[in-house]
Amino acid sequence: MTDNKPSNNPMISFVVPAHNESELIERTLTHIHKAAKALGRPYEIVVVNDDSSDDTASISERCGARVVSVCVRRIGGVRNAGAKAARGGTLVFVDADTMLPELTLSTAMNSLSSDTIGGGAAVRFDCKVPWWAVAIGWLWNFLSPRKQWAAGCFIFVKREAFESVGGFDESYYVGEELILSQALKTVGRFVILKTPVITSGRKTISHGWWATTRVFLRLVWLGQKGMTQPEGLSYWYDRSENSATKK
Repeated sequence: MTDNKPSNNPMISFVVPAHNESELIERTLTHIHKAAKALGRPYEIVVVNDDSSDDTASISERCGARVVSVCVRRIGGVRNAGAKAARGGTLVFVDADTMLPELTLSTAMNSLSSDTIGGGAAVRFDCKVPWWAVAIGWLWNFLSPRKQWAAGCFIFVKREAFESVGGFDESYYVGEELILSQALKTVGRFVILKTPVITSGRKTISHGWWATTRVFLRLVWLGQKGMTQPEGLSYWYDRSENSATKK
């Protein structure tokens, strides 16, 4: 990646990867607009429409986003395409099923300094989910600030830091946010906010306990090899679902 945007650029670029997200994309974009307007800084929203067959693109345009169309079906590549098209000096990656509260955005932007280059936030579900999903959410929110791992549904970062580590590693189908978090920690302070973003719990409901457990056990067993091959990852990349872009 080449940094052709000045480091003092005040614009915030919200990058939203989306594949068949017509059900939730308007909600997501409405919350981004509200949070960004409250902040009072110039901003843009770039929706990266990844091979959608529904109205994701038209809804996004109606909601004031600039749409970039790609056919990648690998989440790191989709997010990188959005970063490349973005014009801002600060990049904020928000998944298409995730609501960004005003306080979380303002806290994120206020946390950026000469040594803090980016971070993530705690995660809450937008609906009642099974007990085991609640436990997984609790475990993630416990580990995330200790390991300084950002959840993929919300990552904010200075453009120059993002580009200095080469962006998201496109060899990964899942876990790319953890790889990016590790890389960014080598170039600056990376923080995890206590103020949360609110993301969809739909996959925990639609897939259930066994399917969720099986896919994560497979990833634990295979390690990085399992994260760099598409087999067995229908939990995130199942085209039969309304939303198949990895969360």
